[in-house]
Amino acid sequence: MTNVDNVNGAEALLKALEAEKAKVIFGYPGGVLVSFYESLCDSNIIHILTRHEQAAAHMADGYARASGKAGFCIGTSGPGATNLVTGVATAHMDSSPVIAITGQVSSDIIGDDAFQEIDSFGIFMPITKHNFQIRKSDDLVDIMAKAHEIATTGRPGPVHVDIPSDILVGELSNGLKIPADINISSYKPTTVGHPLQIKKTIEAIVNSKKPLILAGGGVSIAQASNELLEFAELLNVPVCTTLMGKGCISEKHELSTGLTGMHGTYASNNLIEQCDLLISIGCRFSDRVTGKASEFAPNAKIIHMDIDPAEIGKNVPVDIPIVGDAKRILQDLIKQLKKHNISLDTTEWMDEVNKLMKLSEEELKITEEESKSNNLENTKNNEKLHPKVAIYDLMDAIYDIDPELENTYITTDVGQNQMWMARYFKFKKDALITSGGLGTMGFGFPAALGVKFAKPNANVISISGDGGFLMNSQELATMAHYDIPIVAVIFNNRALGMVHQLQSVLKNRQSQIHLGETPDFIELAHSYGVRAERVSNSKDLKETLKKAISLNKPYVIEVMIDPSHAVKVVAPGAKITQMIEPENKEPCSEQVLFKDMISKL
Repeated sequence: MTNVDNVNGAEALLKALEAEKAKVIFGYPGGVLVSFYESLCDSNIIHILTRHEQAAAHMADGYARASGKAGFCIGTSGPGATNLVTGVATAHMDSSPVIAITGQVSSDIIGDDAFQEIDSFGIFMPITKHNFQIRKSDDLVDIMAKAHEIATTGRPGPVHVDIPSDILVGELSNGLKIPADINISSYKPTTVGHPLQIKKTIEAIVNSKKPLILAGGGVSIAQASNELLEFAELLNVPVCTTLMGKGCISEKHELSTGLTGMHGTYASNNLIEQCDLLISIGCRFSDRVTGKASEFAPNAKIIHMDIDPAEIGKNVPVDIPIVGDAKRILQDLIKQLKKHNISLDTTEWMDEVNKLMKLSEEELKITEEESKSNNLENTKNNEKLHPKVAIYDLMDAIYDIDPELENTYITTDVGQNQMWMARYFKFKKDALITSGGLGTMGFGFPAALGVKFAKPNANVISISGDGGFLMNSQELATMAHYDIPIVAVIFNNRALGMVHQLQSVLKNRQSQIHLGETPDFIELAHSYGVRAERVSNSKDLKETLKKAISLNKPYVIEVMIDPSHAVKVVAPGAKITQMIEPENKEPCSEQVLFKDMISKL
């Protein structure tokens, strides 16, 4: 216990953050936070002044996912708090330990509809793991310690702390006391799998002929990639992953079958259909994974391992539930397999797996027609790259620089760019950071800025569509202001591509998906003082990305993408083996000028 006298709430808040080893906080000041920002002058904590609070939350999220530690963001009362909401909800859906601090009006006028007052506590309730409003300055340090403990243990998730302005300026009556440890009597996450359930799992494995592992984001969060690989190799069992689990096993490993679900590979989706035992680890069986849930894994007994008991059996019936930390459960399973010298003869099953994998590789490889789009004459002809070609170009360039992907992080936005990356980019490590649950456009670029603060020596690349990038493009100012050396890649097809292809699947009519010719992303980047280049062929894309990474400066690369290409997808309401390729056609311009709308007003 550390004691310090004559400390106000703002100073105590900073001391509490320092006690939790906070290195950086992303935020935007406001009236009720003036005392905090004044005290910040005396702290060693780095503050990054973002240009919008949503971006601050995404940066804290990116920091948290890359570091495995809590990410911190702060916003003022009212609109500052509501601007944080989308970023906090994104972290909540993907189990990311973000601590969001909001200022609040003085305690004595809460409920009076004061200037910039909003019910932050109520708004954040459904999108956080826990929610606090501090009512006494003396409670501040203890609550911040609890917030950190809750955010970072069990199933990680965001915690919101709302602090009225009088709490920040008020002096602590008993001085500052930093607790040496924290004990929350009502909060005891289960981390060790029940021995009986471990035993049942081993029995199910021994009796299976066609076992399949489904690895989700929980494997990456638990840092259990090594255990997953050892478990799979011991049994010689194939592994498919969810979007959030991509890279938790190297996708270049012979047992990896790739992504499953709505945009999954042919092999993964068909193996789920055929398997007789599905071993799910850290996956919540969202609709993006299961497709038509009633027909998901129809022939399989399902084992579901998850640290959150609320997820088990929520979306699909489960035969053997195991509550606990993925790393610890896998360690216990491996121990039992070795102790009893258990192995499986999966020769026949692996023959089928390999047949499906060959079909997958055929589906994913670049066709002769697609390869024409990387012609070096594209620049002269003002043509555009096929998205599949662009992803393979990015992959080649990145692996040329970092062959094992040991020092690289890639963030994506949401939309076609995300699913092109998910289908075509083979991750050797869990280096992908993306918005899987909430599907937040505008996530990728600010998240990458946060990642860079967590991993300052890593190569950090964000992948965005033109629509998603525009949602937080103001953070080019943050990037330039702090000279943050990441590479922002924009796939520009002048359209909301995912919405476009969904419209083509439904009634094949286009509505409000054409984004037009503005802005000029190169000029936009230049206006912030950021280097930028436009590319439209393979040679230029590879060379420019390598140059941008080696330069170690803020850099924007605009990749001109052929807008007529769609992402293969499971048909609406269908099971995951029923995939379709939406009709490839270029979105038409639907631009109507204001002067031509007046008659309808």
